[in-house]
Amino acid sequence: MIKVSMTVNGKAVSAEVEERTLLVQYIREALRLTGTHVGCDTAQCGACTIHLDGRAVKSCNMLAMQAEGGQVTTIEGIAAADGTLHPMQEAFHQHHGLQCGFCTPGMVMSAIDLLKHTPHPTEQQIREQLDGNLCRCTGYHNIVKAVQAAAVARR
Repeated sequence: MIKVSMTVNGKAVSAEVEERTLLVQYIREALRLTGTHVGCDTAQCGACTIHLDGRAVKSCNMLAMQAEGGQVTTIEGIAAADGTLHPMQEAFHQHHGLQCGFCTPGMVMSAIDLLKHTPHPTEQQIREQLDGNLCRCTGYHNIVKAVQAAAVARR
């Protein structure tokens, strides 16, 4: 067992975990933050995307101990304290960028990261950024529209 400590959604957390514990397991099982999903266990689908130290990462592809001392933000941590949705969440809602919702947390986290680094992305840039996030329900069109709308709202 190894002790891991980090800040998750603004709150200091720590726990003893097995060395082989994946970050996604730690988030879901130890912290009970189940918005981060496990879809493939191979970093192919993006359902597990979170922000680590301000960067979008797939949490099924790293060990919890690799986030030691880091700043983690999950989908649960992006809305305002009063429950107001993050602008990207609101855009996904307004533009019907979700269906079953399984991929949505990872899509939202990847899209936030995109706008952080590319504030005014083209449709092609959005599609390229979200290429690592699989959706089995939509044709991605409304997801792209949602990201475009969130980018416009930021201006």
